[in-house]
Amino acid sequence: MTASLLDVEDLTVDFEGFKALDGMSLHLEPTSVRVLIGPNGAGKSTLCDAIIGRVHPTSGKVVFKGKNITSLPEYEIVRKGICRKFQTPGVLENLTVAENLALSARSRRECWRSFGWTLSGEARVRAEETLELIGLTEKRNQLAGELSHGQKQWLEIGMVVASDADVLLLDEPAAGMSHSEAAQTAELIRRLSLRHSFLVIDHDMTFVAQLEAPVSVMHMGRLLKEGTLEEVRNDPQVAAVYLGRVKEVDRACA
Repeated sequence: MTASLLDVEDLTVDFEGFKALDGMSLHLEPTSVRVLIGPNGAGKSTLCDAIIGRVHPTSGKVVFKGKNITSLPEYEIVRKGICRKFQTPGVLENLTVAENLALSARSRRECWRSFGWTLSGEARVRAEETLELIGLTEKRNQLAGELSHGQKQWLEIGMVVASDADVLLLDEPAAGMSHSEAAQTAELIRRLSLRHSFLVIDHDMTFVAQLEAPVSVMHMGRLLKEGTLEEVRNDPQVAAVYLGRVKEVDRACA
């Protein structure tokens, strides 16, 4: 049995009486993809905030590589190998594609030893490999601000990968993309999962299907259902949550 890379165990986040997370648990294995879905307000973003150290839980814990990281500050968690990508691209638009990747490739271990773009051999190889993986080799000398929306998203995913993170938290990575770009993004995530693990928040079921990954459904801060996309789609409680009739289903199942 494969040991988990990331374990969220019975996590509760209480904002002055409002439980954004209420005993939430989730497990992520090495080199894997898991999709997190749920209605607005289900607690998906709060879960990512708790994993990355932006908010501290009232109870429960987050374990990464067997070590409890629950109380660590965000910068220490990032250094340990968990990075988060938000929906809006966060690339440095006045730098080239290659410079963005170079900055990310060395930021974790080389700690701004100089103001130039000199990389160690390991970081250089990582940046070059990532450039090819995200399909932007021909645009290496183009300013990031001149890229299309989809290309900026790929660059930012590449920047997280180039930082040598083990776990990538992606918030709607295909938002605003064309169908073709979304399909390419799903294929990119699948390829990158051979070396990294991904927790992907998304609402687009077409994109979720293209990821070909297990799905976790959240509702009211809790885990409601886990399984394949088909199993989740056919679950009456999941359907009720999205249709707003969960009480009726609860009575029917009682």
